[in-house]
Amino acid sequence: MVGERALNAAGAAVCFGALAYGILWLQMRLDLEPCPLCILDRVAFSTAGVIFLLAALHGPRGNGRRVYAGLTLLPLAFGLAVGGRHLWLQSLPADQVPACGPSLDYMLENFPLQQAIDMALRGSGSCADIQWQFLGLSIPAWTLFLFVVLTLIALVQLFRPVERRLF
Repeated sequence: MVGERALNAAGAAVCFGALAYGILWLQMRLDLEPCPLCILDRVAFSTAGVIFLLAALHGPRGNGRRVYAGLTLLPLAFGLAVGGRHLWLQSLPADQVPACGPSLDYMLENFPLQQAIDMALRGSGSCADIQWQFLGLSIPAWTLFLFVVLTLIALVQLFRPVERRLF
């Protein structure tokens, strides 16, 4: 059976690998500008990645492992919601796609945080554009897939029986 540290390290590697691919390859190399929902996905990946990394370094046993898993599920649930919304926006017919809105930077500078996040979660026309595909899946489809995999890793950690050791 795979140990807790290995699962958490794998979760951290997936999160930071997704971030590196998105920033270094898709954004810097292919010049694809991230939409507001892509940026929110990055926030979810980075937050979950840090928690996975802390859990891997700490290596808690018993209920400590479950605390880390529960904490990791929070940004992962957010990522699943954002990824699902993003994929839904891409599946809309062209006449139902929301109009293009301002960038996330503009929203954060000119609106209260709650309103800026609400506006970003609604998505915009730029979020519906399919700019890149691999094996027929768009960026939101791949991020949603990764969030599902990471959620399964966290759930394994949460529900795995606690080993009781006498010595």
